[in-house]
Amino acid sequence: MLNGFTLKVYFCRAQQQTSSSVTIYLKNLAAADFLISLCLPIRIINLASNSVPVRLVYCNFGASAFYLNMYASILFMGYIAANYLKIVHPLGTHILQTVRATHVISTVTWVLLLAMMMTYVLLSLLTQESLQSVPMTVSCDVLHSQLLRVLYKVFHTCSAVIFLLVLISLVFFYYSTSHRLSLAQQRQLASSSSKKLAKSRRNMLVLVSVFCICFVPYHLVRLPYAFLKRQCSWSQAFFYLKELTVMVSVLNVCLDPLIYFLFCKAFRAQM
Repeated sequence: MLNGFTLKVYFCRAQQQTSSSVTIYLKNLAAADFLISLCLPIRIINLASNSVPVRLVYCNFGASAFYLNMYASILFMGYIAANYLKIVHPLGTHILQTVRATHVISTVTWVLLLAMMMTYVLLSLLTQESLQSVPMTVSCDVLHSQLLRVLYKVFHTCSAVIFLLVLISLVFFYYSTSHRLSLAQQRQLASSSSKKLAKSRRNMLVLVSVFCICFVPYHLVRLPYAFLKRQCSWSQAFFYLKELTVMVSVLNVCLDPLIYFLFCKAFRAQM
């Protein structure tokens, strides 16, 4: 419901001709969240069903689409934070602040993520093991060929690197904003610049908090699970721990409207 309202605000209302780079990234983040919501029913049906076709559809398409949109959310949150460099360095500009570059970066991001997804899907369809009946475990591992297991580890390693880069960037941007606010407050406590920096620091704190709450637990579990799941005697318990962190990561869909509310005047006006 929240994301439906967000999409209505961003795409259905009469908009001004010019959009800021932050607004464009917020639109892409809202789209990624909405697509995650659409992926949830097939994930739930897979967990509740003993149907072989349902398992094949989920493992070949549903899971890939789910994680594609998760990492789209992670990247666009990083892009939003990067735009706050103009608060820390108001006299300088960088490529992420231009509307044209924002559209290019958003498009390239979706294309690269879709390319990774389609590579995984095609390899899965061409090499997957035959499935006569649904196994006791709800994991898709039983369908993986040896080649797909290698690709699985490569993709999850790349995903972990992306996550770490975005996390480090978010922390750095928050620290830079806080440091500049401290300097401004020491020089002129009641200045408009200090108020603007204080607001920016609050927004950055919300962004970092949502990111850490939703995605840090998942990545603490996911990469060890990808490499050790076949070696641990308690791999099934490890699998359910991973599923629990996936559920926490989906809370991102519910918490992101708070980001829209703080970062977008149009959203606040419509609310």
